[in-house]
Amino acid sequence: MRARIREMIRAARRPRRCKAEAVAAQNGQDGGFPVDPLHQFEITTLVPLNIGGIDASFTNSSLWMVLTVFAVTFLTVFAVRGRNMIPGRMQSIAEMSYEFVANMVRDNAGNDGQRYFPFIFSLFMFILLANFLSMLPYSFTVTSHIIVTFALATLVFVGVTIIGFAKHGLGFLRLFVPSGVPAVILPLVVAIEVISYLSRPLSLSVRLFANMLAGHITLKVFAGFVIALSSAGVAGIFGAVLPLAMIVAITALEFLVCALQAYVFAVLTCMYLGDALHPGH
Repeated sequence: MRARIREMIRAARRPRRCKAEAVAAQNGQDGGFPVDPLHQFEITTLVPLNIGGIDASFTNSSLWMVLTVFAVTFLTVFAVRGRNMIPGRMQSIAEMSYEFVANMVRDNAGNDGQRYFPFIFSLFMFILLANFLSMLPYSFTVTSHIIVTFALATLVFVGVTIIGFAKHGLGFLRLFVPSGVPAVILPLVVAIEVISYLSRPLSLSVRLFANMLAGHITLKVFAGFVIALSSAGVAGIFGAVLPLAMIVAITALEFLVCALQAYVFAVLTCMYLGDALHPGH
């Protein structure tokens, strides 16, 4: 009787143990490579630092933001330091980036917006290179965290609002009163315009964050398919060809998304700046 009870207890424990081992293998706790698509976005502390009870540790996110700043500095300063009449590759890239952003500011914010070109150019290059660096193996996607993108969007929102009030005073409020609107529906239109204006930092940050997050998760999911199928024998190796081809296609698409999201963020910043400089238009 006792032997039968022991056998029943062992049989009940065996599925739990197998399930725990599977979860541990999935999370990389057994020393293997983690297959969790969200593992790549985990923030890890590199240098612990506590200032006045506030956690100010240097993390992997901080490291890749510093590397992004170094990359922007190298491209925009050291690459054009020679100022050759016949530019090299790096100098050509820097000059084309300069002309691209200058035309963007001129077309969307007017000639008055040229004085704010350094800020918009720095913002565009930081987001662009941060997105491109995130495509490197074992890198960290800085713009996949809402706190980073929201901080950038809030900086734009607060700066544009300050410029609007500094340049026009209370006349900046004309932005919320479109011309030609009947007086009957004017309160409703003003309320909609105010809500739309206040939601700008949220829409800016979520757009960049969501696109980068979704693209990298998709890449990791298809990579997991390739690994799982490749370990299933000869038939699995042939079956892994399709997910591998999808990885190549999605990688090319993700490079396009990296550049496109930096452009969208910068061009919307120029449009918001144009509204602050010309609220009556």
